[in-house]
Amino acid sequence: MDYYELTMCYSYFLNKKHHELCVFDVFFRGIPDGGGYAIFCGLEDIVDYIKNLSFSAEEITFLRNKKQFNEEFLNYLQNFKFQGDLYSFKEGSVMFPMEPIITVKGNLIECQLIETYLLTIFNHQSLIATKSLRIVRAAKGRSVMEFGARRAQGSEAAIKGARASYIAGCIGSSNTLDDYLYGIPALGTMAHSYVMSFESEYEAFKCYSLTYPDNSLLLVDTYNTLKSGVPNAIKVHNEVLKPLGKRLKGIRIDSGDLAYLTQKARLMLDNAGLQDCKITVSNSLDEYLITSLIEQGAKIDSFGVGERLITARSEPVFGGVYKISMTTNQGKLVPTIKLSDNPIKTTTPGFKKVYRLYDVNHQAIADLVTLQSEEVDETKPYLLFDPFFIYKQKQITNFSKELKTVLIFKEGKLVYQLPTLQEIKNFTQKEVDALWPEVKRLENPQEYYVDLSQELWDLKENLLKKYQK
Repeated sequence: MDYYELTMCYSYFLNKKHHELCVFDVFFRGIPDGGGYAIFCGLEDIVDYIKNLSFSAEEITFLRNKKQFNEEFLNYLQNFKFQGDLYSFKEGSVMFPMEPIITVKGNLIECQLIETYLLTIFNHQSLIATKSLRIVRAAKGRSVMEFGARRAQGSEAAIKGARASYIAGCIGSSNTLDDYLYGIPALGTMAHSYVMSFESEYEAFKCYSLTYPDNSLLLVDTYNTLKSGVPNAIKVHNEVLKPLGKRLKGIRIDSGDLAYLTQKARLMLDNAGLQDCKITVSNSLDEYLITSLIEQGAKIDSFGVGERLITARSEPVFGGVYKISMTTNQGKLVPTIKLSDNPIKTTTPGFKKVYRLYDVNHQAIADLVTLQSEEVDETKPYLLFDPFFIYKQKQITNFSKELKTVLIFKEGKLVYQLPTLQEIKNFTQKEVDALWPEVKRLENPQEYYVDLSQELWDLKENLLKKYQK
């Protein structure tokens, strides 16, 4: 946690405000890389954190030695346990800017103390899931493997990033620990050092194929891809694997002109009767390079994507924020608003929830943010309007609704059944399938609307007028 959470909480405590109820929202203002949508990831870690949040004796001693907090407050922390409510989108959900993805209702101290962890997890894992899905979609059905552990910003980022990438559609990871922890298939064969450790490339391929006759995938670009790598791979197939009744599973190219090399390698493999031998490429790939390779006619079956996925290199900050939307005033929970000269930084007040509205073909029309007390009647026409440009309106009929905001903790008790990782992965695919193709474009996607209900919009406008007097 950030230290200012503790200093604020101490002041709440001294001023006897620590029992006052409040509501905070986690949301974000913009989608990385100019994308049309983002993927929410990290709920499982957030649940685990809140369930176990406490202060040990050693941590209390550390805070005591700061000489900034009295014993009464330290005793409060020593007995602290989250007792509030937490609402959230399901993990793996498609999400959009300016809608509350996580909502926390509790006293000022418990809401304040969890701020940094919520944002750390939400921002990092949602960033990697969003980037991964862009890459997976760019591959157009070809397999994508996450290969970024050694370039991640630390071990935790490597582990959680691989999990997020799997949710987004990657088929596996180079990170063995993710297989151990989550059952994400650990994938990998050999490095250039393996090839170079033998007297010849042929000898390296031969030894590897004898070690793994049922899964021989050979790295062919250590010396010369087309003059030695691919010919040696074919030779090993003919002289080592074929006599055993086995076949060469694949080759990997990690450098050079991947479009040209894969085209030539495919021709060589096909001419050798290895039409079923797969070609994998790696080497600083991202969604743009993958798109370019496919457009150039590269003969690629799968991609190994590393640093540009695990670090979201093109835009490595997600930008989620945690803002208060209700406070206690004279014993009552009342809406509050943060003003800004920049309209996008003016918050939306109130205790809210989010609906996703669908047409008769279950394609998403828009997201609708309402107050918790509101219900949307699907049997009647509903008027949607842009919250910033209210003259842009659309009346919808024959629609269905889905409540995106799910209760996770009630009075500190977990009331939500966490899904399995595979269930989350499948759910994400269904979420993406429900978006119009225009929203899913890699570049210049159609804007997806997040609208406010009339009641919520009126509340916001009234508070704006109140504080602008």
